[in-house]
Amino acid sequence: MTAFRFLCLGFLLACSTVRPATAADLITFWDSPQKGGNSFNETPPDEAYFRALADTGATWVRLTFSKWKGEGRDFLIGNADRYDGLKAQDLATLRKVLDAAEAAGLKVVVAPLSLPGARWVQQNGGAFDDRLWSDPAFSDQAVRFWADLSAALKDHPAIAAYNLLNEPAPEKTTGLAENAAMDDLKAWQEKQAGGPRDLPALYERIIAAIRAVDPLTPVMVDSGYYANPRSLAAWPARLSDDRVLYAFHMYEPYAATSAPNMTRKEPFRYPGVTTRYAGGDLAWDRAAVTAHIDTAFDWAKAQGLASNRVVAAEFGCMRLWADCRAYLEDVMDAVDARGGHWAFYSFREDVWDGMDYELPASLKPGRFYWLTEQGRSDRLPRNGDLMQLLKQRMRN
Repeated sequence: MTAFRFLCLGFLLACSTVRPATAADLITFWDSPQKGGNSFNETPPDEAYFRALADTGATWVRLTFSKWKGEGRDFLIGNADRYDGLKAQDLATLRKVLDAAEAAGLKVVVAPLSLPGARWVQQNGGAFDDRLWSDPAFSDQAVRFWADLSAALKDHPAIAAYNLLNEPAPEKTTGLAENAAMDDLKAWQEKQAGGPRDLPALYERIIAAIRAVDPLTPVMVDSGYYANPRSLAAWPARLSDDRVLYAFHMYEPYAATSAPNMTRKEPFRYPGVTTRYAGGDLAWDRAAVTAHIDTAFDWAKAQGLASNRVVAAEFGCMRLWADCRAYLEDVMDAVDARGGHWAFYSFREDVWDGMDYELPASLKPGRFYWLTEQGRSDRLPRNGDLMQLLKQRMRN
């Protein structure tokens, strides 16, 4: 009897160390191309929101919580000026949202816009926060934040990856051009090795802290200079962890795809718009878009990484731009041709309609804001042609 009880106790203890079978703890979710959307709302989304996204054919959502109202100035962090632990009420809110996504059948990649010492510019009086990239004390706080958050979320079945920071830009204040020549990008990265602006080194530290409490959940890392694929290609090597997804964002040529272009008397067109790129001028067309995106995949291949470890985590253009459809098609074609993952920006953003592709071109921005302010956003027409395109591509 004693031996039997001993064996039973050993079995129970062994089982207690195994993560729940329902947890999204496997990198295998990412072994085949996954397509989804970004959720950057100011109000925590509910199950109906996630079901609407799932109905488009999306399998995952890249979710930021940084816009939500929390206990302190910065949601979940408390205060990006000095991190002293996760805020309990904020964590409960995040868990509730994750539960809603799980109920809708979506996997979630959580993506903070801020870390200690790197408050999102739109919540920082419009000023770029460079402290994380200049003061080692903040990198220590960022490591602690992610150790705490991964410990809290590691067994939630909705989680498909931790995206460590949205659009880091340690290069921004150093004089390096965003789309500088590749030799210049590589030289800059080499010069930063071991310093506070060494993004891969910071990622290694954060991932080590995560792995101490969560050995399984995949990690997604944005490349530098606002997740530019060319900044990724300047990294000398892949990260040491095997469960890492390498993410880039695609809005190039930004001068044409972004909101300021819509205020021009004659907006830039695609194909044809010319911008400064790699030390010269580049006329953007399908081939240029493909080459820019291929930069990330070619780097991954050179590092021995499969293409299913590369993610176009954001891409988009202004919905009222005349060339948005052609641009979206070229971006998706380029990523799909390489077997990568993607997530369009964005799905039903609650305070901005610029890239809400469900809205038809006939709906002018003023109508969106009026209905939203009246609490009648449910009356917005959602039959836009651009979302029909995205649905078709997600369901293929």
